[in-house]
Amino acid sequence: MSTSETMHQTASTPSTHINENKKLIVNVVNLSMTFKLQIKAVDRISLQVYEGEIFGFLGPNGAGKTTTISMLTTLLKPTGGTAQIAGQDITKNASAVRSMIGVVQQDNTSDKHMTAYENLVFTARLQGVEAHAAKKRAAELLDLVELSDAAHRKVETYSGGMRRRLEIACGLVNTPKVLFLDEPTLGLDVQTRSAIWKYIKSLKEENAMTLFLTTHYMEEADNLCDRIAIIDHGHIVTVGSPVELKAKLGGDIIELGVKGEDKDLSELILKLSMVKTVTKEGSLYRIKAENGDEAALAIIDAVRSKGYYVNNILVKEPSLSEVYLELTGKAFREEEPNKARDFFGKTIDFEN
Repeated sequence: MSTSETMHQTASTPSTHINENKKLIVNVVNLSMTFKLQIKAVDRISLQVYEGEIFGFLGPNGAGKTTTISMLTTLLKPTGGTAQIAGQDITKNASAVRSMIGVVQQDNTSDKHMTAYENLVFTARLQGVEAHAAKKRAAELLDLVELSDAAHRKVETYSGGMRRRLEIACGLVNTPKVLFLDEPTLGLDVQTRSAIWKYIKSLKEENAMTLFLTTHYMEEADNLCDRIAIIDHGHIVTVGSPVELKAKLGGDIIELGVKGEDKDLSELILKLSMVKTVTKEGSLYRIKAENGDEAALAIIDAVRSKGYYVNNILVKEPSLSEVYLELTGKAFREEEPNKARDFFGKTIDFEN
């Protein structure tokens, strides 16, 4: 990019206002989970989710997202704190909670040797739905996720996107008040991911459903969620709408590259009135400034006036990645989750 060029990127911003009069449907207070060897997977987190919103749980692999979902869906018993789903305690009234929720796991759980229709009827029957009603519900859900034409094909012939849509349909069998989706687009290509987003949005818009979504994809959280809780190392860092979280940075982000110069120019850049903060990583400067386009021109002039050469500059509105970096002091990491054992003794993965 030439030194005279700047690029301004505008993030999409869904409607994020939550009506204060809406009913509280998920209430979590000081929820904790400590595994053996005193591994704190989730450490006294508190959050509230309101009826009819898409609530995002955003964090890197290993942050504690899946462990939290496992507790809220009654698969794991918390070691501390409380949580209620639609007024029902997740430990004292686990069966009542299970009757009101749907769950879409990270991994595909449908039987690939059965058809989509058979999977849905089987899932409905497991949840106590009578045969006739189960068949009717299966047909309705296949139509909802646009799989009616492939209803009687074995699932092993499905694409990744079709399988995820089937998983969402299975999670809706009992017409849940809250649908939990754990990394619903993990491993999918960009086009398929966008298609899944469409179905998730339709569940809220057409069915007034509450969705609790975990993800480590920044774009996914930004596009889908009314509000987001950022979690890292088992702690809630902040909660707010995507717009509110990005507004906390209070300005634009400028990334500046200076050619072949080891000297730190941070002090020079900080002297400019519009510049708020400067951090240097190698030859790249990350600058937070008011009115990014105007500030970028002033920065270029200041650097050039000292005889240095700017080889690239990028101006962008704050993204959730910048919010995370600002709040935690580090970029998203990719970590392997710790392993734990379920009550059958089988080794399972939980995020730490």
